[in-house]
Amino acid sequence: MKTIGVFFGSRSTEHDISIITAQLIISGLKGLGYQPVPVYITKKGEWMIDESLGKLLSFTDPKNDIAKNDSYKQYYLDLEGSHGKMVFKKKGFNGKTIVIDIAFPAIHGSYGEDGTIQGLFEMMDVPYVGCGVAASAIAMDKVFTKQIYETRGIPTAQYVTVLKKEWEEGRETILSTIKKTLPYPLFVKPVHLGSSIGITKVKEKKGNELEQALDVGFYYDDKVLVEEGVENIMDVTCCVIGNNDLQASVLQESVFNADLFDFNEKYLKDGGGQLGKSKSGIVIPARLSKDMTEKIQKMAKEVFIALGCTGIARVDFLLNTKTNKLFIAEVNPLPGTLYHHLWKASGIALDELLQRLIQYAEERHSGKHVISLSFESSVLTNLNSAKLKTKGSKLT
Repeated sequence: MKTIGVFFGSRSTEHDISIITAQLIISGLKGLGYQPVPVYITKKGEWMIDESLGKLLSFTDPKNDIAKNDSYKQYYLDLEGSHGKMVFKKKGFNGKTIVIDIAFPAIHGSYGEDGTIQGLFEMMDVPYVGCGVAASAIAMDKVFTKQIYETRGIPTAQYVTVLKKEWEEGRETILSTIKKTLPYPLFVKPVHLGSSIGITKVKEKKGNELEQALDVGFYYDDKVLVEEGVENIMDVTCCVIGNNDLQASVLQESVFNADLFDFNEKYLKDGGGQLGKSKSGIVIPARLSKDMTEKIQKMAKEVFIALGCTGIARVDFLLNTKTNKLFIAEVNPLPGTLYHHLWKASGIALDELLQRLIQYAEERHSGKHVISLSFESSVLTNLNSAKLKTKGSKLT
């Protein structure tokens, strides 16, 4: 049975949610007979490996200060031996070696879900679960995704993009442009964050609500999206899995009392809607007609393909229930807890979901090896010959 490294934590505002996702994956992999290796990355970016990090108690026990426990910092990545696998060696004479055959990233947000750790796996030629580098990076950028939607004719709400430098140099001009361009209410969102962190709803033009909302957005990111608010809103979610033959889940309707489906509604209130535990916060299947349900499932697959996603992703929609006008909200290339509750409602239990994701990872990895990445050329030979014939050449 292959060894699977579960990577989680990292320097991200969604650090704690990542820990919950990882513990679910680790527990599920153990039940399937795999050997999961917990690879935890602290909020400061320190890498740690220890079997006990695969237990939630290690993170919830106030007596256990992981950051100060040097016993978790005994391994280092062996770059020389890591090709087609990841090799971690324990420090010291005759230290233990851990070989990871497949990587299972469980990092949400920065330095994990955004294509960064996927790049590391690619460099080491290690099979890994989920979306690739490009799809992860694009899906985590709300502006890039909107630009792709527009080119593909996929409906998305009107928006304005603001860069931090532009905001610092001319906030009055930007405020004026937004007020003239977009209908109220507005939503102000950090471009690269998830879990609704840093998002503010601005209801009126008067006052300084918009300015304050932009300041909040720039506290978390250097690029902010200002988007028109969809009225008479129903928040609908559809998950998609697969590489080529895609399967869409049943739909989830998120019910919330706040101005948006915020962090509290997603993870804290009544067990958490995003964790699938809320009895009042989610409705599965969503209260929609068969035609609308099929339309959303089809569009979720179109978005999955348009962004180049593989393995798994979650697509969020906003539906105006009075006009039946549908908008893509955003795409999450690594859903929290894999949205296993929605897949369970779709007839796919956690163990089958994990098996499929691992299978998709291996299929994609095998497919890449069919493509040639080498090319024989005489460039260097000719360059050396030219150098010998040229006096005073600066090439050395």
